[in-house]
Amino acid sequence: MKRLAALLALVLAPPTFAGSALDVAEGELAGQLLATAVQYERGDGLTQDVSRAAEFYCDAARYGSAEAFFALGWMYGNGQGVARSEEIAATLIGRAAHMGFAPAVNAQRFFGPSAGVLPPCLMPRPPVANASSAPAARQAIADDADLDQILASLAPNKRRVAQLIRLLSPQYAIDPRLALAVAAAESNFESLARSPRNAFGVMQLIPGTAQRFKVVNLYDPTQNIRGGLAYLRWLLSYYRGDVLLALAAYNAGEGAVDRCHGIPPYRETIDYVKRIYGMFRKPSHPFDEHLVSPSPAIAFR
Repeated sequence: MKRLAALLALVLAPPTFAGSALDVAEGELAGQLLATAVQYERGDGLTQDVSRAAEFYCDAARYGSAEAFFALGWMYGNGQGVARSEEIAATLIGRAAHMGFAPAVNAQRFFGPSAGVLPPCLMPRPPVANASSAPAARQAIADDADLDQILASLAPNKRRVAQLIRLLSPQYAIDPRLALAVAAAESNFESLARSPRNAFGVMQLIPGTAQRFKVVNLYDPTQNIRGGLAYLRWLLSYYRGDVLLALAAYNAGEGAVDRCHGIPPYRETIDYVKRIYGMFRKPSHPFDEHLVSPSPAIAFR
């Protein structure tokens, strides 16, 4: 395990990524975000929440989804989940029409030409003060700062990896701050990271865990992040939302936690749990009780 300073150096100059894996992943994310937005808007498999739908439409629009621009524009035009604004609606629908989205082209006759007014969620945000320092980024996570500002403080390709984590986390019912804290501690957001103990990628998966959660390419950031989030979701369910036990198991394995009926007395694991908890600062997390039966360690808590 790397030393504390190295683990949390969120803004060190990163290596370049091989190929265009992140470019492909961004296109995939736009579709995933759009599908999640539709689910929230319709209540299809998720609790209906039009405000949350608008957030996901906005994120999908950031990744270039014409359909998301159109859907978000329609919501602004009708005041659904957001404050009604004809100017914003016209701008978003105009953007979708410019991208060739046929329904938006047809809708322009009702909404008029673009007014050049973007919603707040699509406006650029100022970076965190002193964003060049690793402690500032770490403190930003701990202080519940705006996630857009936290991500803006990172070097460009670290920011793209962190954005993947932020956007994929809700699909696994994981608080993005917890996922970001784990990734910061594990790999410093580097998809090509490899530890002396043969842990790989952003979420530092060992081959056995990767196979368990169907990760084929450990260095593919999307696959690796998905595998790490799936494992973290499983651990939170296994330990019934106990963040400290889940983190200890992520580091040392659930077998060690179960044998010790708690956090194993390993200096590395203790420091690891303290480090991530110092950023996340929440002892419990929602979990799916149907995913797995509880750990026997829970009886000793």
